[in-house]
Amino acid sequence: MKFTKMHGAGNDYLYIDARGHAASGTNWPQLSRSMSDRHFGVGSDGIILIKDSGIADLKMRMFNADGSEGEMCGNGIRCFAKYAIDRGIVTPAAHGLEVETLAGIRTIVPIYEENRMTGARVAMGEPFLDPVDVPVSLEPASAYPKGPVTGYPLAVEGVDLSLSFVSMGNPHAITFIDQPVGEFPLQTIGPKVEHHSIFPNRVNFEIVNITGPRAMTARVWERGSGETMACGTGACAIAVAAQLLGIAYGRVGITLPGGALAIDWDGEGEVYLEGPAEEIFSGEWPC
Repeated sequence: MKFTKMHGAGNDYLYIDARGHAASGTNWPQLSRSMSDRHFGVGSDGIILIKDSGIADLKMRMFNADGSEGEMCGNGIRCFAKYAIDRGIVTPAAHGLEVETLAGIRTIVPIYEENRMTGARVAMGEPFLDPVDVPVSLEPASAYPKGPVTGYPLAVEGVDLSLSFVSMGNPHAITFIDQPVGEFPLQTIGPKVEHHSIFPNRVNFEIVNITGPRAMTARVWERGSGETMACGTGACAIAVAAQLLGIAYGRVGITLPGGALAIDWDGEGEVYLEGPAEEIFSGEWPC
């Protein structure tokens, strides 16, 4: 099976053209587990499939490194667009390329440098803030009938967290901390938060330092993949939470271990994500 490895700010995925009948019987969760393994496979945060769509230009399916299917991936969808455009699978319209995902249709506008697509701006949809939509089960439920919920106290492994909850089509729990993010025990706390009982669908977990009026540094524990170099939906969730808390407004820059992303949100409507998209190499996986 032919694949192409790509990354957006270090968030790396293996892209497979799954249009047509040839791939119809493939066990995608198992394939993602095998290919994503960084010792015995190719190594990635998961696999992303290019499929036909009846309601958009193309359809994206993404599977995390543990085989679970994700609703949406902000870094992955930029690379998805680059893969499809560079290979002539689609030609984007003036308003951009429309891609069907489990979180809805997303529009991607390519960014070019010297006639080469190097990144994209993605309309990521509106954030969901009601606990039932994230989803997060808070007690007592009567105290949290509607969102947004910010500053929710949660103790995990002796660490006191103040969490804000945002869904960007997938669930996020964000905490702003004074301790440098590089010193936070994410490998220990991350999986405990991901699998905490208040999150019925598990959760992505972001820890954030404020480094300027519109600048932040973050690390992400990504549901189904562990710590990743970046997370597009996570960066969007961080920007939304920061605005809800009165920390930052408008366009913000978020630096993650794999690179920088820019987020725009005016407090209503869609969140916009801008960042790089790079192709690394192509290969063939024995099936």
